Amino acid sequence: MSAGEWFFLYGAPGSGKSTLGRALAERLDLPFFDLDALIVEQAGMDISAIFAREGESGFRARERQALHRLLAGDGGVVALGGGALLEDASRRAVEAHGAVLCLRADIETLQARMSHAAEERPLVAGENWRERLRSLLERRAGHYASFPLQLDTTHLSPAQAVEESQRLLGVFRLRGMGAPYDVRVRFGGLDSCGSLLRRRGLKDPLALVSDDRVMPHHGERLRAALEDAGYRVVPVILPAGEEHKTLRSLETLWSAFLQGGLERGSTVIALGGGVIGDLAGFAAATYMRGVRWAAVPTTLLAMVDASLGGKTGADLPQGKNLIGAFHPPTLVLADPQTLKTLPEEEIRSGLAEVVKHGILADAELFHLCEQGWEAVLGRMGEVIRRGMAVKVGFIERDPYEKGERAALNLGHTVGHAIERASGYRLRHGEAVAIGLVVEAQLAEQYGIARKGLAERIAACLQGLGLPTRIPAGLDANAFRAALQVDKKNADGRMRFALPEDIGAYRVGVSLEVDWSAYLSG
Repeated sequence: MSAGEWFFLYGAPGSGKSTLGRALAERLDLPFFDLDALIVEQAGMDISAIFAREGESGFRARERQALHRLLAGDGGVVALGGGALLEDASRRAVEAHGAVLCLRADIETLQARMSHAAEERPLVAGENWRERLRSLLERRAGHYASFPLQLDTTHLSPAQAVEESQRLLGVFRLRGMGAPYDVRVRFGGLDSCGSLLRRRGLKDPLALVSDDRVMPHHGERLRAALEDAGYRVVPVILPAGEEHKTLRSLETLWSAFLQGGLERGSTVIALGGGVIGDLAGFAAATYMRGVRWAAVPTTLLAMVDASLGGKTGADLPQGKNLIGAFHPPTLVLADPQTLKTLPEEEIRSGLAEVVKHGILADAELFHLCEQGWEAVLGRMGEVIRRGMAVKVGFIERDPYEKGERAALNLGHTVGHAIERASGYRLRHGEAVAIGLVVEAQLAEQYGIARKGLAERIAACLQGLGLPTRIPAGLDANAFRAALQVDKKNADGRMRFALPEDIGAYRVGVSLEVDWSAYLSG
């Protein structure tokens, strides 16, 4: 496989490959290539002339040559001709280099888009071009349908098509918080991590920060990939668990960075869940006044939530995330294969954040979660990409959490207090699941949410094996104390993000709550 990053758009004439390709390439800050335009440039004549002089076989030969030369390059977004992958060899070559997104649209839309340019397409040109187009689509229907990634552009605006293509491909580039940074969802991505870092100019020595649970599963594989790319790697292993998200762990990291010879130009890699990402990111933010870092999340929760947004930090004895900094990574690389080593309860815990994202901004994702545990497991790649896409959208619209991004705290005001009061015996996602239900109940109680919303959210979470009630016997004093020091408070008052319905929410809601009814068990 090429060391470059390639994304290919394919499909019928008029499906929008060139238009979407240019916009997607601009969005991802990658080069754009139109294969037909390259053929014309290299041949010195337009496609109609090539067909007239050399026939379709001659054009296909030129197409193969242009594609071969292109794939020797360093990556980009490519709009392929509508028949470029009909030959098995060309298809294998393209799929070995990157992902193929096949575009489609209904026949009326295709005909409308081609009405002013049909003569430029030799396979359908002529007075009866509409019927020739229909016949072409019928012949190629099975071929186009054989590509796993499909996007129907019929009713999408250009902006919507770009958003959907990013979600389907699992590729994002976040802006608005200092230098833009890339997010990639890539099966087997650990093996290409070194080349991805090289492409982004990250330098060694690399501090590979992980914990004593994750490192035995994935550390050596990632270290080998980094060393194969020519990096010198300094492993740093911390004890696992939220209880170690402390200043003492930060001191351990800073000392290890010094001992390993990290300089201002060096890089920190965070391999693990949210705790490791927060600690390694904050250590990177503060070491020598800031070094670059990359996140390689290995939990579902970290992939869809904690690794995104540049929020780093540590806990104090009084509460979670009370110290920290905004310090975005240069790269977030999520390899879904790493989830195979997670205990089932950790997957379930991560799904609480997925449900939260569905409640906020993706009704289809929430509906998928409502179908239950088995349905979610069978579509985990989609779950990760959709969950990421929701958070990416919030981050880009409100990078520093001045307004709309506060919606991502849904379930967390109560959830963090439960987590803290339980002595972290409850996992973060388990506490957030309870928080989602309690805060939805509050929203109903105060007339913010429609009736029945809390029950629907609770049923969804229960179907995923998550708790929905504050545990009996939870330390009420510790719970209330944790609420008082929540970092979302303002002017001495608690501030909530609350749901109004699936896909609707309200932020900055100040409530006076009698917690006794919720703490009765």
